Amino acid sequence: MELVCPAGNMPALKAAVDNGADAVYMGFRDGTNARNFPGLNFDLDEARQALSYAHRAGARVFLAINTYPRPHQWDKWREAVDRAAGLGVDALILADAGLMDYCAGKYPDLRLHLSVQGSATSHEAIDFYVRHFAVARVVLPRVLSLVQVQNLLQRVHAEVEVFGFGSLCVMVEGRCTLSSYVTGESPNSSGVCSPAKAVKWEESASGRRSRLNGVLIDVYAPEEPAGYPTLCKGRFEVGGQVYYAMEEPTSLNVLDILPDLYRAGVAAIKVEGRQRSPAYVAQVTRTLRAAIDVCTASPETFSPQPRWVEQLDNLAEGRCHTLGAYSRPWQ
Repeated sequence: MELVCPAGNMPALKAAVDNGADAVYMGFRDGTNARNFPGLNFDLDEARQALSYAHRAGARVFLAINTYPRPHQWDKWREAVDRAAGLGVDALILADAGLMDYCAGKYPDLRLHLSVQGSATSHEAIDFYVRHFAVARVVLPRVLSLVQVQNLLQRVHAEVEVFGFGSLCVMVEGRCTLSSYVTGESPNSSGVCSPAKAVKWEESASGRRSRLNGVLIDVYAPEEPAGYPTLCKGRFEVGGQVYYAMEEPTSLNVLDILPDLYRAGVAAIKVEGRQRSPAYVAQVTRTLRAAIDVCTASPETFSPQPRWVEQLDNLAEGRCHTLGAYSRPWQ
């Protein structure tokens, strides 16, 4: 299984490549990608340097143009595809069918991956993209159980990539409206979930408050770790009680089912986190590289080593992990 790691900037890309990533994924410094935050992503010259560094080490580079252009934005998104093709990226990660049609027509030899933002969870949906746009790989949303992933792999005619570690999303990817409800900017067309300009921190002797466009998201006690304010992971008063009403902070970790994914034929394990630090990327890449290598060598005897679990839990949201939707015993 290929290990695909995030590269939010050049230091993170180097951290991923140097610690064993088979491929990295990155985006341009604009709204054409779903992690459009200040200080992240690559301009054209930086992207050239990134490709050169990765390719020298034998790693592939995937470029995400995975937001949906509105009609007045079409030229900008199309030009992003042209830039990526000119750079010689190893694959484009796309969500919009119009961009796929443009790319398949103009750059038929450029490998296409269907982004998780495309929200394709059935073999019929995946086969549509394969038939019409020659999509080579699909990144599955984090809403499918292990049984559903296994069944899907028996029926699709494309490589399948699944998320293996990182933040979870309470919504079906590509269809979230929570952030735009509060901020007026859509993650699906502007590349922003909780845009930095809408975030405000308030410090006091009693603790820290986080707000998103004026809306109180959370209140932290002194010394309590504070997460980046997203509406889905805020604490709210419901029925007289204050708690994580939509989603508790935790991270996906598939170490326990790595052999099952391998035997099912999963092509790649993806790490979430282009917004994360180079140190985060380095440690997660190093740990998963070791785990995947051991699993591939002997899937029947594989067992997660306690130090791997500890290393990943130290980086996880809430310092804990879950299998998320993968674990549905009743199926």
